[in-house]
Amino acid sequence: MDAQHQSHDQFFEKLDQLFGARKGSDHGAIYLTQKRLTYNSGSTPMAAAGDFEDRHPSKPMPVIVRATNGKSKKAKSSKIKLSTVVQPHDLESFYVRYAEVCKAGMAALKPRDRSKNKAKAKAKKKKTAAYVKNTRLYTEHCWKDAQFD
Repeated sequence: MDAQHQSHDQFFEKLDQLFGARKGSDHGAIYLTQKRLTYNSGSTPMAAAGDFEDRHPSKPMPVIVRATNGKSKKAKSSKIKLSTVVQPHDLESFYVRYAEVCKAGMAALKPRDRSKNKAKAKAKKKKTAAYVKNTRLYTEHCWKDAQFD
């Protein structure tokens, strides 16, 4: 990951470019993640069982937002990683713009073809139903032939 986070404007500009790259023949996924940013204060001893001060912070914590084009380790040279840190007082304005960029970018993405998966699931269900029916018939046949004296 980059040692330096982008500013919000740079992040949105590069995110827009990342979505734009998906419009062409290039296919794949775009991963968007966000989480609360905590700063490591060196090595801290293990906390007691009931002592989780991180669950109730004294002040709001910043959020880190990341985006990547999801290229694998094999294509590491073409992997794009973006990240920015959003301070608590900037969250609302950031998310308004973030939603606009994501909606505009996702409108151009090709939806995944789920018909193949549906066809496979339907065939599997049909095969399972036939197996259950044959098993039931075989079991009934065995019970009829069994002699209980």
